[in-house]
Amino acid sequence: MYYKRPSDMFDHCDSLEDLNKHLPLKDKLISAHRSISEKFDFIARIAITIYDTETHILKTYLDSSGEDKSLKHYQALLDDAPSLKEILTIGRPRVVNKLVTFDKGKQEHTKRIGRQGYASSYTTPMFHGGEFIGFIFFNSYENDVFTEKVLSDIDVYAHLVSLMIINELVTLKVLGAALKTTSSFTHLRDPETGSHLDRMSRYSRIIARSLAEQYNLDDEYIEHIFMFSPLHDIGKISTPDSILLKPGPLDDEERNIMNTHSLKGREMIDDIISNFGLDGIGHINVLKNIAEFHHEAVNGTGYPSGRKNEDIPLEARIIAVADVFDALTSRRSYKEAWSNNRAFDMLKEISGEKLDTDCVNALIENRQEVEQIQQQFQEDING
Repeated sequence: MYYKRPSDMFDHCDSLEDLNKHLPLKDKLISAHRSISEKFDFIARIAITIYDTETHILKTYLDSSGEDKSLKHYQALLDDAPSLKEILTIGRPRVVNKLVTFDKGKQEHTKRIGRQGYASSYTTPMFHGGEFIGFIFFNSYENDVFTEKVLSDIDVYAHLVSLMIINELVTLKVLGAALKTTSSFTHLRDPETGSHLDRMSRYSRIIARSLAEQYNLDDEYIEHIFMFSPLHDIGKISTPDSILLKPGPLDDEERNIMNTHSLKGREMIDDIISNFGLDGIGHINVLKNIAEFHHEAVNGTGYPSGRKNEDIPLEARIIAVADVFDALTSRRSYKEAWSNNRAFDMLKEISGEKLDTDCVNALIENRQEVEQIQQQFQEDING
């Protein structure tokens, strides 16, 4: 007997089907927001902040709110946000059904939220393996909307969003671990310290954040600059010890071999992304560009491609300034550490020739933050 399929068997459309697609994380967050809005149209914004365990800083990362950018490019110490810290102390999410309660708040984030006009909010922490990684915020322009009945449904979405964020961050960690493991297998060692990577990655973030308005950079891009910058010299693991660890200047042949590390790094990253199935990582081209082009010079005298000015990806221009500055201000076997003044003078001198002028100015203009990073991540005796 011929079976006739009911005409309505496949009529239902999954409101969260975008989460199964190969889409950037922000697009998935927007899709989740769209889905929850079908049931609760008063939800105006879903936003994510992530936590830096080293510096105890909360940083804006993603949001679904379109043109509403009340907390764009914002960061603050968790200790300077007592209302958020209390969430972790008590161990439960926070419901504020009348944000007028915080009208007199002195924190910058409280003032910005107030200026935007939000009337209520629901904030829940994200954890992975018991480790705090950030917060999810649900905001509304209406008062008294986060009832217990509403929250029981929103919690499902909160956990879904949390899993999306965790999956992305864990994938990034897998990529970083794979590259570092490859390095240890080769028994090669870069003389640069872990403190160097801690500092230069944070210098890179300072530069990116300072250029955000000028270059229309979102928080996700800025955070990926921070996360990917420590992998800029991964190609050096293919460089022989006799060259990598040479205490004096390199001769021309050795320099040519050393200069291959940028292309080697790009090739390694491409291979590992392919082998581990990590091509879905957001902003993956940022990582590739950092590895390949961070030794290009804006006047075209760099390597490997001799690119000039804007033909060099912005992320590579940012990392170049951060890397050069930390190299100048760090002690090495062949030199003493330079003072910040002397290093800044050198950056200015080669600005517009070797280094991007906007990136140089962005670092110099944030000297106080630079010095805070230097104080926190001081070079060890082997620096």
